[in-house]
Amino acid sequence: MPSDDPVTATARLRDDPDFRRYWLGRVLSTAGSMVTAIALPVLVYRLSGSPLLTALVTALEAAPYLLAGLFAGALADRWNRQRVMVAADLVNAGLISSVPIAYWLGGLTVAQVLVVAFLVQGVATFFDGANFGALPVLVGRAQVAQANAAVWSASSLVELLVPALAGLALAVINPATLLALDALSFAASALAIRGIIRAMSEQRAGRAPMRPRVVFADIAEGVRYLVRHPGVRTMTIIGSIQSFAGGGFMALMVVWTDRVLHIGTSGLRFGLVYGAWGIGALAAASGLPRLLRRMQPAGITLYALPASAALGVVTPLMPTWPLAAIALLVWGSAYVLVIVNSISYRQQVTPEHLLGRVNTAGRMLSWGVGWTLGSVAGGLLGSHLGVRTGMLVLGAFAFTGVLVAWTSPLRQLASRADPVQA
Repeated sequence: MPSDDPVTATARLRDDPDFRRYWLGRVLSTAGSMVTAIALPVLVYRLSGSPLLTALVTALEAAPYLLAGLFAGALADRWNRQRVMVAADLVNAGLISSVPIAYWLGGLTVAQVLVVAFLVQGVATFFDGANFGALPVLVGRAQVAQANAAVWSASSLVELLVPALAGLALAVINPATLLALDALSFAASALAIRGIIRAMSEQRAGRAPMRPRVVFADIAEGVRYLVRHPGVRTMTIIGSIQSFAGGGFMALMVVWTDRVLHIGTSGLRFGLVYGAWGIGALAAASGLPRLLRRMQPAGITLYALPASAALGVVTPLMPTWPLAAIALLVWGSAYVLVIVNSISYRQQVTPEHLLGRVNTAGRMLSWGVGWTLGSVAGGLLGSHLGVRTGMLVLGAFAFTGVLVAWTSPLRQLASRADPVQA
C-alpha cells in the first residue's frame, strides 16, 4: 500500500506505472470528450437553429444518471471494475463513430445526434460507477485527493488547449467529422486501462447472488449511507444546486457566444472563450492538495461556493468576449474546486464495498438531477426570456446553495481535526 505521507504519496504516484496508465486513459478520454462537448451542440445548432434543441444536448449529458446511475453503481461494486471500464470505453467508441459515418454517408439527422448523446452518457454511467471505486483501491485512500488532482490538472490543461483548436477546426471541418477524434480517444483509453496490472476491486467473499431483489438492496444500502453521512449528504445537495446553475449556463453557451458575444460558433475567439474555463479548472485542481493540508474539505466548500455563485451571475453580464473569457476563467476555478473537493471527500469517507453505489448516487443527485433540470430550464428560459436573462436567473439560483452550506453540518465539520470524519 502506498505511503500515507502526502509528499511521498505524490512522488510514488508519478513513479507508479499502473497509475500512469490510469492517468493516460483518463486524459485521452477527456481530450476526445472535450471535442464532443463543443462539437455536438454546435452540430445540433447548425442543423436545427434551435436554442431549445441545442440546450437539449447539454441536458442529455446528465439525464442518463437519472435512469441508470444507481443501478450502474450497485453493479459496478459487484463486477470487475477494470473490465467494466474497458467495455464501456469500447461501446462508446462505436456509438460516437456512428455520427461521422452517418454524416459521410449523407444520412445524419438531429434525432440521431440526440440519441447518440443520450446513449453515450448512459454507458458512461457504468464507467463512472466502476471508476469511482477503482481509484481509491488503485492508489490508496490517503492518495485519493492527490490522484484526483493529477487527473483533473491534466484534464484541465487539455480543456485549455482543445477548445481553441476545436474552434479553429470548426471553421473548416464539419463538427460531425470532429467526433471521430472522440471515438479514437475512447479506444485509446480502453487500451490504457486494459494494461493496468494491479487490482482495482477488492476480493468479495460471501456475497449474495446477483438478483433484482439483491441489487435493489445494494442500492438502498448505498443511498442510506449517503443520506446519513452529514458531510456527503450536504455536499450532494450543494452539488445539485450548483449543477443546476452550471447546466443552465452551458446549455445556452453556444447561443450566447453567437447572439450575445457575436463571435459565432467557430474560430479562435470562440475557442478561447470555451478554453478560459479550463485555465480556472487547472488552477483549482492543482491547488486542491495544498489547500487540503491547511483546511478541511468542508471549509473549502464553504468558501469556494459563494465565489462560484457570484461569478455565475457576473459572467453573463460581460459585454465583450475578452471580459467574458476572464470571468469564465475565475468562475471555472471556484466551480471546479467545489466539484473535485466533493468527489475526493466522498471517495475518502466511503467504505470500499460501497464506493460505486455512494458515488454514483451522489453524482446522480448532484449532476444527473441538477445538470439535467438546469439544462432544460436554460433552454426554456433562453427561448422565452432571452439568452442573457435566462443565464442570470439560473446563476442567481446558485445562492440558495450558499445558504444551504452555511446553515448545514459543514460548519461543524470544517473545525474537525480529521478531514475524513463525519
